[in-house]
Amino acid sequence: MGELNAALVEEAAKKSGLLWLDLPGLPQPRAAWHLWHEGSAYVLTGGEGEQPLPGLPEAGQAGERVTVILRSKDKGGRLVSFAADAEVVEPGSELWDTVAPLLAKDRLNAASHEGQAERWAAESWIVRLTPAEEVTEAAEEYATVRPVPTPATTAGAPPRLFGGKRRHVDR
Repeated sequence: MGELNAALVEEAAKKSGLLWLDLPGLPQPRAAWHLWHEGSAYVLTGGEGEQPLPGLPEAGQAGERVTVILRSKDKGGRLVSFAADAEVVEPGSELWDTVAPLLAKDRLNAASHEGQAERWAAESWIVRLTPAEEVTEAAEEYATVRPVPTPATTAGAPPRLFGGKRRHVDR
């Protein structure tokens, strides 16, 4: 990934606690909270009360790529998209011991903070998403649907009101 694009991805991921994942088999991207740590996004999925991201653990175990969409912190619109290598972080590994406490600290509205990392090790997955290649879509290249051209137009200028007092916003 180019130096400028890598800086954009890192800055956007650090500022926003939410990203969108375009997962295989789903009709539209899913929102997910994440933690950005040392050049990768870490996402928690599975288990009771955690965010459902069907297909992400399977993609991580198969070493597939996932499309990650980062949003702008101020307006919430799409800022940048990129392909990321998905990798499941194994419980008990050195990486797990580093990332799980950081995720637990950032986890909002948890049912219980006690034993959270142990519960995640038993029933959830932490998936590491590492940017793999150049940005696939910048802010000006959205895959949005443009309005269909139509002959319908406004009939003309709105009617004038005579004798009425003009409002300040109409001036």
